[in-house]
Order: sequence, then structure tokens, then C-alpha cells
Amino acid sequence: MRNFLQFVYLQALSCIFPVIIFAALAISKLITIPYLPRYDFILIICLAAQVFMLVTKLESWDEFKVICLFHVIGLALELFKVHMGSWTYPEEAYSKFFGVPLYSGFMYASVASYICQSWRRLDLHIYNWPKPFFAVGISVLIYLNFFAHHFTYDIRWVLKGLLVIIFFRTIVTFQLNEQVYKMPMILSFLLIGFFIWIAENITTFFGAWQYPNQEASWSLVHIGKISSWFLLVIISIIIVAQLKRVKHSLKLAD
Repeated sequence: MRNFLQFVYLQALSCIFPVIIFAALAISKLITIPYLPRYDFILIICLAAQVFMLVTKLESWDEFKVICLFHVIGLALELFKVHMGSWTYPEEAYSKFFGVPLYSGFMYASVASYICQSWRRLDLHIYNWPKPFFAVGISVLIYLNFFAHHFTYDIRWVLKGLLVIIFFRTIVTFQLNEQVYKMPMILSFLLIGFFIWIAENITTFFGAWQYPNQEASWSLVHIGKISSWFLLVIISIIIVAQLKRVKHSLKLAD
């Protein structure tokens, strides 16, 4: 029980950024600020939250750099998916760019923030990590498939099969009160993807964005989206892991 409470506490600290975004979505749904569109209000809150995280040192500058990378990756995906009609942002805003409000990048960045902070606070270690060629290669293929499946075959099931092969031996460990726990890396990918799917249901309920089946009234996000988040989480963790490995190598070289 002591370790469980410690785990919950550390996870709560790691989720500060996502929680702030949820709070902004909820508050902006309940109140209206004259001359300030809702999406712009959320963007201001997200920017203030980012400054807060850095000033209070809840987030390091290295973590901030990783998060900025996820802004770029996330916004590129958003611009394409909105253009293709996968989902929409129905409300008007000054900060919308080709139909995508700029605050949307923070939703991807908040996932990266959670991963970085959990890694630090839980003292994560990964064993039997695949060679960079395979790890980076599969993440590139996954990201490209998010775009390519609109024009050709969706190969996500092929990619999932390759993931099982590539990460079959990979184990992640974390520490709580000097006790070490471990789990298969693939399982950790799936669990994070599942909880993001739950968060997605909350954010769509508050009108963060809409899927086509939610235009008339809100409904549960299709359970198949867990698969998409599972793949996106893998990209996120691979990027963070590879950057940490590069940083560690540079330190050893010094």
C-alpha cells in the first residue's frame, strides 16, 4: 500500500501539465470571456502553464526541448488530419492555422511531458533496448502510416507485428521506495495508450475537438482509437529514449 500511494503521488506530479489542460478545457466550457475566443483562452493557459513548469523547475530545460519537438510533430499531424476530415475544431479563434488551433500542439506536448517526468521520478531503466536502426526505423514507419493510410493500405497491423518482434525482449523497470518493479515494454506502451484514450474521451466531451460521429452529440470515442494512441505513444517513448541515449553517450565522450 505504501508503494502504491507513492506511485499514485509520483504519477500525479508527472501529470500536472495534462491536468492543467483538462482544467482549461473544463473552465472554458463553463465560462465565456468577452472578445476572447475559447481556443485562444486555452492557448494562453497552456503558455502560462509551460512557463510555470520551467520557473518552478517541475520541468527541466532538456525536457522542454523534447516537448518542443513534440509540438512540431503533433501540429504537423493535426494539420494533415484536419485537412483530411479525420476530426475538426468547430469553434472560431484568432490562433487557428488552417483550421487547427495552436493549443492542440500542447496536447501532444503534455504526453511528452508526462513521459519525461515519469522517467525521471520513477527512475526508469530499459533493458534489451533494440538497436537504433530498428527503434528509429519503426517509429518513422508508424508516423508515416498516420499520413499514408489515407492514400494506400493501412499497415498498422503489420507494424504492430514488427513491434512485438523488435521489443519482445525489452523490459522497463521503475523504482518505488527502493523496491524495483519491472514489466514488458510492449505492455507499458499499451497501458499508456489506454489511459490516453480515457483522457481523449474527457477532452472530446469538453469540446477540445470533434470526431465526425460527435458532431450531433457527444459519444464515446471508438475503442479502436486505443490502437492509434498505442502507436503514437511508441513514437513518443522511442524519441525520448533515443535522445536520452544520445545524451548519455555524449557525457561518456566528455
